[in-house]
Formats: sequence, C-alpha cells, structure tokens
Amino acid sequence: MEDFKLYFATGWEHIISLDATDHLLFILALGAIYSIKHIKQVAILVTAFTIGHSITLALSTFDIIRFNSNWVEFLIPVTICLTAASNIIKRTSNNISIHYGIALCFGLIHGMGFANTIRFMLAKGQAIAIPLFSFNLGLEAGQLIVVLIILGLHWFFVEGNRLQPQYWVTAISVFTFVWGAWLAWQRIP
Repeated sequence: MEDFKLYFATGWEHIISLDATDHLLFILALGAIYSIKHIKQVAILVTAFTIGHSITLALSTFDIIRFNSNWVEFLIPVTICLTAASNIIKRTSNNISIHYGIALCFGLIHGMGFANTIRFMLAKGQAIAIPLFSFNLGLEAGQLIVVLIILGLHWFFVEGNRLQPQYWVTAISVFTFVWGAWLAWQRIP
C-alpha cells in the first residue's frame, strides 16, 4: 500500500506541481477548444494521452526502448506548439477522433520524458505493475482536475462573460504556442 501511495503522489505531482509547466501547457492547449458540455470527450481525450504516456513509460522502464533524453525534452514542447497551432488553424478541431490519436501519440513522447526518473525510483528487481498503475492513476487524477479548471475558466469567460469562443481558443492557443516555442528553443539538443 505504501508503494501505491508513493507512486500515486508522484503521478499527481508530475502534473500538478509548478515543475510540470510543459505538461500543464500541453493539457491547456489540448483542452482549449472544448467547453464544459464536452467534459466526457475531454476526459476520454486526456485518458488517451495517459494511455500513450503509460505505454512508453512501461516500455522504457522495462528497458525495451530508450531515447536520448535531450531529444525527448525538446520534443515535449514541440507537441505543445503543434497542438496549439492545430487549434489556431482549426484543421482538426471538428474531428474528435483525430484529437484522440494526437493525444495518444503525444502521450508516447511525454511518457519518455519521465521514464528515467521512474526507472531510478524502482528498486532492482521490483515488480513494476503497482508503481506504474498507481503513478498513472495519480497522473490521470491530476489531469482531470486541470481539465475541470480549464473548462471552468472557459465557462466563466465564454458563457459567463460572453467572450467569443474563437477569442478564447486563439488567446489560449497563442499563449501555449509562444511558451512552448520558448521551452523548445531552450531545449534544442
């Protein structure tokens, strides 16, 4: 039970802490085009991201795949920029299944970013099922809280204050694109 608590808390902090800026920006860009009436779709979208994250985290932890961490750290903000850019140019905003695929694929990249950390946390020969499950459960819980905040802010500004939805999407997407580009620039390998 202690392992479950430890890894759940680690997953939770992976998304909720101030050190999780890139993760938070990605979730913000991903959720920017949705309103509170799409909460179920957004929850599934975030779960698709977690599934992708889990796959590469597991494969990396089992040492089946390894990627240069400098490239992974560069590619993570690139995923933020690509997601924000797709919101701005609106090429994928009408097709939720494309967003599921994007979230899953980009989750694969984000999962590689945390793989080294979790690999070092595990004791040699330790079973990884409970640590990976509880980490991803904590991650998912944190992401859903972030999504609720994003959708709540959308509701406040768009529904409550009659801001045009396209202004909301554009403002959030430009913000996340610029910050993501700045992070990518800092991390060029």
